[in-house]
Amino acid sequence: MATVINMPRLSDTMTEGTVATWLKKVGDTIKEGDILAEIETDKATMEFESFNSGVLLHIGIEAGQTALVDSLLAIIGKEGEDISSLISNTSNSKSQEEKVEVKEDVAQPTTQNLQPTTLPTGVKVITMPRLSDTMTTGTVANWLKKVGDTVKEGDMLAEIETDKATMEFESFNAGTLLYIGIQEGGSAPVDSVLAIIGPAGTDITGIAENYSKDGEAPVVAKAETVAPVVTSQPTQETTTSDNGRIFASPLAKQIAKDKGISLSQVKGSGENGRIVKSDVENFTASALVVATQTTSQPEAQATPAVKPFVPAGEVVTEEIKNSQMRKIIAKRLAESLFTAPHYNLTIEVSMDEAMKSRAMINAVPDTKVSFNDMVIKACAMALKKHPKINSQWKEDAITINHHVNIGVAVAVEDGLVVPVLRFTDAMSLSQIGGSVRDLAGRAKTKKLLPNEMEGSTFTVSNLGMFGIVEFNSIINQPNSAILSVGAIIEKPVVKNGQIVVGNTMMLSLACDHRTIDGATGAQFLQTLKLFIENPVTMLA
Repeated sequence: MATVINMPRLSDTMTEGTVATWLKKVGDTIKEGDILAEIETDKATMEFESFNSGVLLHIGIEAGQTALVDSLLAIIGKEGEDISSLISNTSNSKSQEEKVEVKEDVAQPTTQNLQPTTLPTGVKVITMPRLSDTMTTGTVANWLKKVGDTVKEGDMLAEIETDKATMEFESFNAGTLLYIGIQEGGSAPVDSVLAIIGPAGTDITGIAENYSKDGEAPVVAKAETVAPVVTSQPTQETTTSDNGRIFASPLAKQIAKDKGISLSQVKGSGENGRIVKSDVENFTASALVVATQTTSQPEAQATPAVKPFVPAGEVVTEEIKNSQMRKIIAKRLAESLFTAPHYNLTIEVSMDEAMKSRAMINAVPDTKVSFNDMVIKACAMALKKHPKINSQWKEDAITINHHVNIGVAVAVEDGLVVPVLRFTDAMSLSQIGGSVRDLAGRAKTKKLLPNEMEGSTFTVSNLGMFGIVEFNSIINQPNSAILSVGAIIEKPVVKNGQIVVGNTMMLSLACDHRTIDGATGAQFLQTLKLFIENPVTMLA
């Protein structure tokens, strides 16, 4: 079915956009991630990429034309598909909106219409931005400014978390931060009041409560009205807000965590004392003066009589608010498990030859290949031989993908993401290794782009590094299968009638029974086993 692409809102202040140039024309084949057009906002000209694949069937806004956000920009679908109803529906909807707007102008004006004329001079209302075309809700992970701070155009206001990444949000306005509408950890829909900026001392009473798209005040946490005081202890080099939060960039936090450094010991050199990457990298423990004392207790000379245990203490619980990522993971995995009839097939493979081959490959300078890279390569080649595994279920048909895009499950602090290796079958082992390391590293620092986590046709999940011998995964839809990879175990095995020491690994394939029959899944695992046990066959 054809997909309607609307004019995106590329900044919080953008209400309309101008198509500077089209990089595709009607009839062109579009791949997910292709740049469709360059769109000019009130601040900059930005490339707009497609989140869909197909053929460009219709262009709704020609180059040089200006249109409101959410206007029909383009339609992508299958070649020859009838889209007349989509175009007419969009036109009719637009006409009805224009009629309603005219009627409202004649009648009593709404609160939204009053906003531009009732705002005090210099006051700007900042709303929750839509940082991707699929974003509907955002969470404020961290405020980098507090009420009363002076804000310059281009200053970073906050870190906002979507379901895919945490992104820094900069101010397009200058002034004083007068109001914070969504507190740290709070979530709100796109277009909710995020903050108000204006001249210091301006009375903004009632602005946040009356400023909403539909005439309803957004539900927000109680706003700060007084600038908090930052205090510091002379014996510590800390940078905290009034509630003890340390201001640091996401990358600085990740590096500190990896190095085991407490951010409370690091002095920030960024704006308002914010800790940045270089602060953590240049931090040395010798810069601190730490005094510790240890005491020892004399060993007891006699064993006291055992007294009956009397329960005492208090029940302690902790509630951790669900992040956007955790909510999305819960929703999608529940949908997968309850809609796709799962079954699992398990096979044991010998890793002796793979271990020898990996040692020889890694002996080459500047080459580093993991066992997981070898499994991914083997999966890509096996999928080309068994394309039914590389499929997707639809109510009216099964889609067989003849391209291989393997998603690699990566554990991050807040959950799980699946970056995608596009056209994996065409990649060498070293290319797979380099790409996986790059994607996994950026996934853990939340620097992955949305298009780098879309378009997978098969998924690999590896828990072997945690010592897990065997497990079953939930299918990452719309894929039809996911491979679970266990640890390599040294154990007695039988070879040529003799018991010898061998190295084995368990592989478990979860399949969607709607698309993959048991025999088909078993044949795929046999081929996969052949490639892994004989790595030289992957070089052919």
